Amino acid sequence: MVKPTPFKIDIPKQQLEDLKYRIEISRFPEKETPNDWSQGVPLEYLEEVTNYWKDDYSWDRAQKEINAFDQFTIPINGLRIHYLHARSPEPDALPLVLTHGWPGSIVEFLDVIKPLSDPRNNGGSAKDAFDVICPSLPGYGFSDKPEESGWGIEKIGGTWAKLMAELGYKRYVAQGGDWGSAVTTQIGIQDPEHCMAIHLNMVMATPDALNEEELNDIEKSAIASQKRYQEWDSGYSKQQSTRPQTIGYSLTDSPAGLAAWILEKFWSWTDCGGHPENIISRDKLLDNIMLYWLPKNGASSARLYWESFNSFAQASPITIPTGCSIFPKEIMKSSRRWAEKRYTNIIHWNELDRGGHFAAFEQPEIFVNELRTCFRSLR
Repeated sequence: MVKPTPFKIDIPKQQLEDLKYRIEISRFPEKETPNDWSQGVPLEYLEEVTNYWKDDYSWDRAQKEINAFDQFTIPINGLRIHYLHARSPEPDALPLVLTHGWPGSIVEFLDVIKPLSDPRNNGGSAKDAFDVICPSLPGYGFSDKPEESGWGIEKIGGTWAKLMAELGYKRYVAQGGDWGSAVTTQIGIQDPEHCMAIHLNMVMATPDALNEEELNDIEKSAIASQKRYQEWDSGYSKQQSTRPQTIGYSLTDSPAGLAAWILEKFWSWTDCGGHPENIISRDKLLDNIMLYWLPKNGASSARLYWESFNSFAQASPITIPTGCSIFPKEIMKSSRRWAEKRYTNIIHWNELDRGGHFAAFEQPEIFVNELRTCFRSLR
């Protein structure tokens, strides 16, 4: 067993001053020609956000909020993995590993960790308690950056299984969305002896070749979402899956460029009614962006697309119990009959009436209730 090393985030003042300076000297393009987001993040909004970031945003507050949770690093497969570890006060708590995606981070889960780990003091029952383990993907947050290729979803899934073993958990459950969905699926494939069940809030499944008149409402919505994604929303993924190093220079050097690259997706992928701050506060959006800016993760986070984009929806069947929560503004959706072709033991399926791609971030109460309900029968 490898002993974890306690970790606290402690960003030098010089780094924060450098950020302010870089924002101050930012060069912006001219205003977009339409008066909406159809060409990307509007100039007026990006100027407003970056000025707030420079003058009013408090990293000290954010750092204290994250550091309120126990954090550790542990070497696995040659990398130091950073993770939050919220042990439940309940003796029979079920171990749960939560995995984020791009452009998310552990910040997505900060509002759900306490309700999951200490339900009696957060509107729930002791029988629904979890020990929560929340790692940062390799090349994300404060985990190490891979220095060689090969760190795709398969290797990360195996690394997470080793992480849970190193922490002494002989049985556990796993949850994820976005890349976290792919990693969680890999855990289900690779570690069925110890992983009791998985839960996904982005379900990747190949549609059946059905006639249009045979499609149900969610299938029609899924096909429309996929068409929109391919035509209008997937440019970032093409760049990151083919030339991550090239875009990495801009994302590492320019805070305005990084903010625009990420904020666009929170506008497009959340159930926000047209503006990301309708559903996630400006401070929380910037907290998430800071976990890309401070560790200089623009290139290293994008490389996961280069490693794994074409294997995201591999056809390997998953036979362990699986829960699926389908949020209406999710970019990749599935019907149950599509999902059952790959996930052959679905124990929980729910189609929600609100929420999008960043489920825990957007709708923390719904997210918590979905996980409590999904895993309740396994205790």
